[in-house]
Amino acid sequence: MAQHSFASRAYRDDAVVLRTHKLGEADRIITLLTKHHGQVRAVAKGIRRTSSRFGARLEPFMVADLQLVSGRTLDIVTQAVAKGAYGGSIAADYGRYTVAAAMTETAEKLTDVDGEAGTAQYNLLVGALAALSRDEHAAGLILDSYLLRALATGGWAPSFTDCARCGLPGPHSAFSAPLGGMVCSGCRPPGSPAPAPETVSLLAALLTGDWGTADASLPQARKEAAGLVAAYLQWHLERVLKSLKHVERN
Repeated sequence: MAQHSFASRAYRDDAVVLRTHKLGEADRIITLLTKHHGQVRAVAKGIRRTSSRFGARLEPFMVADLQLVSGRTLDIVTQAVAKGAYGGSIAADYGRYTVAAAMTETAEKLTDVDGEAGTAQYNLLVGALAALSRDEHAAGLILDSYLLRALATGGWAPSFTDCARCGLPGPHSAFSAPLGGMVCSGCRPPGSPAPAPETVSLLAALLTGDWGTADASLPQARKEAAGLVAAYLQWHLERVLKSLKHVERN
């Protein structure tokens, strides 16, 4: 009967490791973003022992095919098969590591609603980690593109063309995080920043995945865009992203 109950609570899913922390002498609690079960917190028993069968497959930024068993408060990882070994190359470079930490913290904040599927968020994060590990674009651009798309997927899509408040066709010269992006002169709140046109073009490219435009952008536009993305992110999350302050911006 006990074995039947255990089997009935078992399930399998792909997952990306968001973060880990120690539990007791040999275990770890793993925070996961799964493809079909949303955010899951699970125990990996004995993972800190040298003889652990999990090895490095449950380190941050890794993607694995997992077998888990549902528990009252924490699930239990019973099997892990590596699918995306991104952790090693990311952890070897401080710049990439801080970017990945900011992405996984954002994913955790955006998917912390119990029972939320989050398949789109999972796919978005895995794609960003893969691009980061392969150094396909500048790390800061990958981060800002991921943040904008993750927010859009979560229901906070910014507008960089039409006015975010009244819909008046752009281009417009002012940016307002509370109102949702670029705004016209009639909707512009006092004190709103006025980013350079090149910055607005870069933001639009990062949101839509226009990497030709993004890769050709100048350092000043990247720096200004990063500040606006951070402001937009933290306004809509209603909290400070701790890992974002460690990201190196060249």
